[in-house]
Amino acid sequence: MSEKNSKNKNIIKEAVSFFIPIIIAIIIALFLKYVVLANAVVPTGSMKNTIDEKDRIIASRLAYINDSPERYDVILFEFPDDESLIYVKRVIGLPGETVQIVKGVVYVTKADGETIQLDDSFVTNCKPVGDYGPYIVPENSYFMLGDNRNNSHDSRYWDNTFVTKEKIIGKALFKYYPKIEKID
Repeated sequence: MSEKNSKNKNIIKEAVSFFIPIIIAIIIALFLKYVVLANAVVPTGSMKNTIDEKDRIIASRLAYINDSPERYDVILFEFPDDESLIYVKRVIGLPGETVQIVKGVVYVTKADGETIQLDDSFVTNCKPVGDYGPYIVPENSYFMLGDNRNNSHDSRYWDNTFVTKEKIIGKALFKYYPKIEKID
């Protein structure tokens, strides 16, 4: 074997050993981004004080593979009126339930007929106002509200009132910028 041939093989080995970890890192990053996690920047204050304007959040794309969203989950989803937009809101009404808002207070009639007044401890420090509904949540769909109730473009105002399960991207887990906090 000539010295030139040996030199070329060494260069190829070095290049391969250099690029393999980079290629593996890229594959792992793409897998995490498109299969495991979703990243979003929140453009408005509609979820104050849970999530502020310009906060960056991470959501789990795997959260609802075997489970369904539960009431009060904060989720990332494709906006029903324009699927190119990503929204973040709180699940309020579940499939088969009826949601009605009276003088800003949210009432849900569950599938079994029991009517409950929803917890609003996470709602922004203002008194929610307005009468809306009743909204009957279809199967495989969810009724969404922002925590900043008086300043949120949510299910009450959309042409397509409900978010279907297949449009849900993931469950919001935590904010990571400007500071790290769990999302409840």
